[in-house]
Amino acid sequence: MNTNEHEHVIEVTDLRRVYGGEFEAVRGISFSVRRGEIFALLGTNGAGKTSTVELLEGLAQPAGGRVRILGHDPYTERAAVRPRTGVMLQEGGFPSELTVTETARMWASCVSGARPTEEALGLVGLAGKADVRVKQLSGGERRRLDLALALLGEPEVLFLDEPTTGLDAEGRRDTWELVRTLRDAGTTVLLTTHYLEEAEGLADRLAILHEGRIAAAGTPAEVTAAQPSRIAFELPEGYFLGDLPPLGELGVVGHEVDGRVVRLRTRELQRAATAVLVWAERAGVELRGLDVRSASLEEAFLGIAREASGAEREKFEQSAQSPQKKEHVA
Repeated sequence: MNTNEHEHVIEVTDLRRVYGGEFEAVRGISFSVRRGEIFALLGTNGAGKTSTVELLEGLAQPAGGRVRILGHDPYTERAAVRPRTGVMLQEGGFPSELTVTETARMWASCVSGARPTEEALGLVGLAGKADVRVKQLSGGERRRLDLALALLGEPEVLFLDEPTTGLDAEGRRDTWELVRTLRDAGTTVLLTTHYLEEAEGLADRLAILHEGRIAAAGTPAEVTAAQPSRIAFELPEGYFLGDLPPLGELGVVGHEVDGRVVRLRTRELQRAATAVLVWAERAGVELRGLDVRSASLEEAFLGIAREASGAEREKFEQSAQSPQKKEHVA
């Protein structure tokens, strides 16, 4: 195994997935995940997250491109990959009449070198539910059971598909701490989630998918840094937007005025905020409702979706206005 294979335990190159011979759900994406890293795949419904993860798990063969998990093809070399990976699906589909312990033991019988079931249940806070039937578990408790079973084989690579759906705030925090502990012990984690604060708090790096392509990738800080920060405040009585320092000199890239509330978007937050505060100090006025903040991952996510959708609309409009299109319509 070369150094790159040791460092990058998940390698995806120009990956494609096609349904029905026509619909391209994954359109040539590439990324890699290092050993002992948490990597999040984000995207709106239909963006291609589940289609991508199923290819990584070896559940289907790509229409094009290449996947390597621990240096192996997860589809054609499944026997070499499966014992070293753990998978937490969105829905486990466990027999409802079995108890939690019986379910874990049944699953452990299919896993090479499984850790004790009591240990796995303890990791996810289900030790006290060992004798409870699956049908009596809450939705959040079933998600914990899903995670326990994914951890039975002490996997080197762990796939988590919406791991905290249905959990309360405490359960979500406990799961985050467990995932961080696994990461710190060397486990590589790839997760999908609709909770952007979860990705922002957990992921070392992430990729945002849009219509089967990667629209942005990097650390959460790198992805959010591409979006403008915000400054909002209420203009004092008798003052107007034009009384502020020239917005262009503050690095302001956009603004909104709603009554007396001003919202500025800037890529130079410190300079813009300082200038606004110095202006208020010199004018002897109070800026009520002052709110200064960097962009969040949610804002970056929504901004990327809007930009991508806008680009698609522009492409469509240009196509519709082309001479060839006009001739066809005529």
